[in-house]
Amino acid sequence: MHELSIALSLMEGVEEEISRRPGARVSAVHLRLGALAGVVKDALLFSYQLACEGTPLEGSTLEIEEIPVALYCTSCGRQQPAVSVHCLCCAVCGTPSSDIKAGLELEVFALELMEEHAPAPG
Repeated sequence: MHELSIALSLMEGVEEEISRRPGARVSAVHLRLGALAGVVKDALLFSYQLACEGTPLEGSTLEIEEIPVALYCTSCGRQQPAVSVHCLCCAVCGTPSSDIKAGLELEVFALELMEEHAPAPG
């Protein structure tokens, strides 16, 4: 399952980012996942939770925004949705296209952070 290696890679990038922010803790990682990225969403969610155990990211969530396939259609003269991931044709007019404009994404686009505060001296 390559989703585990993807989850580990995501974690490395996030941990590197938060290392620049002492006292910050990640509550959520927001990811864009294209329909053609070759990643199974449920497997990635499971792998992320598994990979986070015992790390500074434990307890955080992976929020996935699924991106559908969009193509540039020469007949319509603009970006249009594809019929499906298996049929790369314009959903409006049916013209085949290999000019993929969306659906290949696999990118972290936001982190939700919580500042951890030291307890007040008592």
